[in-house]
Amino acid sequence: MPERKERADAVRNREAVLAAADALFARSDSPRGVSMDDVAAAAGVGKGTLFRRFGDRTGLIQALYEARIQPLRDAVESGPAPLGPSTPPRERVPALLDAVMRFKLDNRHLALALEEAGSGSPYEAGHYAWWHRTLRDALRQIPSAPAGDFTAHALLAATRADLVEHLAGEKHMTEDRMRADLAAHVAKVVGGQD
Repeated sequence: MPERKERADAVRNREAVLAAADALFARSDSPRGVSMDDVAAAAGVGKGTLFRRFGDRTGLIQALYEARIQPLRDAVESGPAPLGPSTPPRERVPALLDAVMRFKLDNRHLALALEEAGSGSPYEAGHYAWWHRTLRDALRQIPSAPAGDFTAHALLAATRADLVEHLAGEKHMTEDRMRADLAAHVAKVVGGQD
């Protein structure tokens, strides 16, 4: 059976909703301050449209996050160095973590909204599980690195959205400083030459 093509008005509504939500999260002082009513009004659609399309606020945040991160995921899954799978693991691990940090810095409020919106453990969320698996697999290819689940979790903890927001927003740490500190930390964990 051929795949059913989405109606043009549904595509327009989806794009309008994602653009409105993106703008609202970018301007908000707190991700908690953006409601479905706010998004519906900004997008010029009914609240029912949001719930039918995205399920709930978390579903909307996830859809927006996925749309934003897809180019990065593509680069990690099939792109060239330094993120792509053919990159030597000792170079790839710091590049992966730097990419996560840059993404969260560029999308601070959206990343924070996603981490705050989860129900249950944030470590079971699809986006987190994907990053963890990718990082863990790269770490396992470095003989001198402490490999395994814990190391991948510990390194990803340094890029949590709440920490990024605390350092950038409250402590006014610059992006360059945060990235340099993360790189130094990763270098210590990964170790020198094998």
